[in-house]
Amino acid sequence: VLHACTAGASTWALAVADIGDPAQVGEALTELAVAAQRNLEASQARPLGLKVDGATPNPHSRRFEITGRVPGGRELTEQVAVFTKGTRVYQATALGARLEPEAVDTFFGNLRVSP
Repeated sequence: VLHACTAGASTWALAVADIGDPAQVGEALTELAVAAQRNLEASQARPLGLKVDGATPNPHSRRFEITGRVPGGRELTEQVAVFTKGTRVYQATALGARLEPEAVDTFFGNLRVSP
């Protein structure tokens, strides 16, 4: 399931999938992060702090920022958080030519997972 909207000049999204197998959660989180980097042809990710109330601790959960290009050459910046609750994996994303720090911090700082 993907929920997305555009506000200002940025796109905000939250995706969730229940993969059903606890043994696959770590790999799924890693693949979500790799796919985000691949989509922008970004070679480096800048790690950022992540705290999501209610999330299941997992060493593959993380938040990062990348800058890259989309087909056509337009440069974009993306912040991504991947995290889990049980067998559900989540990806939260902010994407734009220029991300407003206050808006991004509000978005990621207010992520919560309920039981």
